[in-house]
Amino acid sequence: MDLLIGLLALGYLYSFVSPDAQGDALYALRTSLNASTNQLTDWNQNQVNPCTWSKISCDSNNNVTSVTLPNMGFSGTLSPRIGILKMLTTLQLQGNGIRGKIPQEFGNLTSLTILNLENNHLSGEIPSSLGNLKRLTFLILSQNNLSGSIPESLSSLSNLMDLQLDSNNLSGNIPDRLFRISQYNFTGNLLNCGINSSQHCATGNAGRSSKPKTGMIAGIVIALLVILLLGSFLLLFLCKGGRKGYRREVFVDVAGEVDQRIEFGQLKRFSWRELQLATDYFSEKNVLGQGGFGKVYKGVLSDNTKVAVKRLTDFESPGGDSAFQREVEMISVAVHRNLLRLIGFCTTPTERLLVYPFMQNLSVASRLRELKPGEPVLDWPTRKRVALGTARGLEYLHEHCNPKIIHRDVKAANVLLDEDFEAIVGDFGLAKLVDVRKTNVTTQVRGTMGHIAPEYLSTGKSSEKTDVFGYGIMLLELVTGQRAIDFSRLEEEDDVLLLDHVKKLQRDKKLDAIVDPNLNSNYNIQEVEMLIQVALLCTQSSPEDRPAMSEVVRMLEGEGLAERWEEWQHVEVTRMEEYERLQRRFDWGEDSINNQEAMELSGGR
Repeated sequence: MDLLIGLLALGYLYSFVSPDAQGDALYALRTSLNASTNQLTDWNQNQVNPCTWSKISCDSNNNVTSVTLPNMGFSGTLSPRIGILKMLTTLQLQGNGIRGKIPQEFGNLTSLTILNLENNHLSGEIPSSLGNLKRLTFLILSQNNLSGSIPESLSSLSNLMDLQLDSNNLSGNIPDRLFRISQYNFTGNLLNCGINSSQHCATGNAGRSSKPKTGMIAGIVIALLVILLLGSFLLLFLCKGGRKGYRREVFVDVAGEVDQRIEFGQLKRFSWRELQLATDYFSEKNVLGQGGFGKVYKGVLSDNTKVAVKRLTDFESPGGDSAFQREVEMISVAVHRNLLRLIGFCTTPTERLLVYPFMQNLSVASRLRELKPGEPVLDWPTRKRVALGTARGLEYLHEHCNPKIIHRDVKAANVLLDEDFEAIVGDFGLAKLVDVRKTNVTTQVRGTMGHIAPEYLSTGKSSEKTDVFGYGIMLLELVTGQRAIDFSRLEEEDDVLLLDHVKKLQRDKKLDAIVDPNLNSNYNIQEVEMLIQVALLCTQSSPEDRPAMSEVVRMLEGEGLAERWEEWQHVEVTRMEEYERLQRRFDWGEDSINNQEAMELSGGR
């Protein structure tokens, strides 16, 4: 009997991994991710027990159960050594720049319930070994560069409730079993739906269209139960098709002069003093730009992290602090590779500030029109990437966030460029933030003249279609390098608006005259024509006629533009004929009036 107990005890002990082996595996992960010297500084290779390390949670037996490292700016690869963490239930590495393949060894993490690798640069195939993760509930691999087919082994994951594989390079058939998962998203791939309808091939909830949030709610409940069992407190905010399992930060303010609090999650609440020091007391020499929402300052935090601090205007009354925080928290969960990530915020009785990562290549507008000597011109392939990346970011705001987010000021100045010159849409949601204390009776029109849709100007009511209009004008900026309004054109023509100027050149078949001369003819005229066509479809006067951003993305990817453009040309020809008919009637009527006046004058004499 004693021997049996001893064997059972030995088996129990060997079912777990020793702390030193766990620490070695996690330190190998830190190394492979290329963590900087000021990141994960308490991950000490000589400290055998990793349960005291930041971003790590353990159970009562010192087994690592959670590794949460979202939005850390990593650029390395995934270490296969963490496959030894048999008791790991949560692995979240979304929003980084991780490259390379997903190791087959991830299939050894048999306790895993949440795997989130969204919004990285992962490539290669999805490992078939993930089919071994029988407890997996959330599998989020969207917004990467994954290729190949979806492994049939994923069909065996009976506990899987949320599968997000959108915005990759996947191809082949989708296993039928995956269409019965509560929530799924396969958009932005080259997948074959098989016998399933095109409606269900993109996104869905196992056909329960009358209760679209059932699977999401069930997934949240299960995730919360798992986390509560681990002794953590977590609030989940979900953007559909986006950052699943993201932790909302909860602040517990402590009385005292110093702004102390308990923090959960990655969104940070900065003190006013921190941002004063970071920006050299908001020195004018640190101003990066100024717009309708306030000034943006370059700053450097105490850990040498470069940031951009937006100091908002229009806070004329007290009492908006809690409403502002709610809106900030909602915007902070809109995470996409083409959206500017919010680091944190600061509120005082008289100030509202937002803190973002610093974009070293500034904005598209500055790269088009404010080049310093020696700086390279945005080449044509980069401009095409910017067009598609911006469209994908807006599509995410409009169609994958609940509630949807409307930008209301889409323009080249609000599209930033990261170190790889990828498009990063900034300032989204700010129009709502600065209006949080205003009534719903009227809406202040926010935006930039030349970019604002006509219906927004006339009614003050915005929708996602006002963003589509602004996006169309931004495309024209990309192609021409010009501003949306340019009064210098009055010297040669009447078209002050860039849209009217391009329409005229397009009708006259003068596409070469449209293109930015800084490109020095280094462009593809067929691609220019495609972007112009998309831009004109987006800037139609009636919002109902404009395409949705998801359709814009498809057209830029080569699907459906020819048909839509043919329809537009037919409508445009009809409109021009009607305009000319009315113009002839007006001219005839004017001549008659003039003749009548002449007759009366001569008759009186």
